[in-house]
Amino acid sequence: MQASVKWVEGDTFLGRSNSGHNVVFDAGAESAAPSPMEMVLMSAGACASVDVVSILKKAKQTVHNVEVKLAAERAESAPRVFTKINLHFVVTGDNVSEKHLARAVNLSAEKYCSVALMLEKAVEITHTHEVVQSEEK
Repeated sequence: MQASVKWVEGDTFLGRSNSGHNVVFDAGAESAAPSPMEMVLMSAGACASVDVVSILKKAKQTVHNVEVKLAAERAESAPRVFTKINLHFVVTGDNVSEKHLARAVNLSAEKYCSVALMLEKAVEITHTHEVVQSEEK
């Protein structure tokens, strides 16, 4: 895997993946885009969400929405690395099984999410979840 990051101006940078996708980073006080650390946090959430959705689909769960709410703590002084991250999954669907959701979150955390598995070598990562039943129509 390869990528590049190019300085645009001020504290703004443009990342380009080898697959041709662009993403803007901004570390300034009046930022126009997420900071690199925000991107790392969101990447952990995106990676885990891909796993959870895939596992729930394979389990034939009727899922309408999956959101992961990310909360992180950082070190007080430089380098301001993450010290704790919690991924809280909120899954909305029709009769989604708590057991299937717990299994999906655990499989992501222990086996599949390469971003979180890499980060947990230096960061305390926890996972929580809840099922929200869809409103009847």
